[in-house]
Amino acid sequence: MNKFMLQNPDEQYHHQYNLVYSTKYHIIFTPKYRRKVLANGVDEYLKQLILEKQEEYDYRVVQMEVMPDHVHLLLDLNPKSAPYAIVKKIKGYTSRAIRDKFPEIDRKLPSLWTRSSFIASVGAVSLEIVKQYIENQKGV
Repeated sequence: MNKFMLQNPDEQYHHQYNLVYSTKYHIIFTPKYRRKVLANGVDEYLKQLILEKQEEYDYRVVQMEVMPDHVHLLLDLNPKSAPYAIVKKIKGYTSRAIRDKFPEIDRKLPSLWTRSSFIASVGAVSLEIVKQYIENQKGV
């Protein structure tokens, strides 16, 4: 077996009719003014909301942590979906639901989330390994 083979036995690949994929993204977003409003039950409710939209929005939560002033998500997204569009849907849905259930947040913040987000792709192998693998394909 080629030492640069792009296989990871621990990796879960998704299979569709003409597509096999594993595309993971590290996503961070924050409440407006970095207010520490994601506590006292809001954090657990937010996690529940994010988990319940997985199938509809076509993502899978690999890891999630809600801090009082920011959210970390590791999502496995269908490559047919733009990561920013998925994050925008998540933020829109959770903002409405949280502000309905917790009116005190609605009084503190005119909108729950900032417009900005951090999104970075996460791979199972390093960029250097992929470059070497592609380079070594000439000799196969």
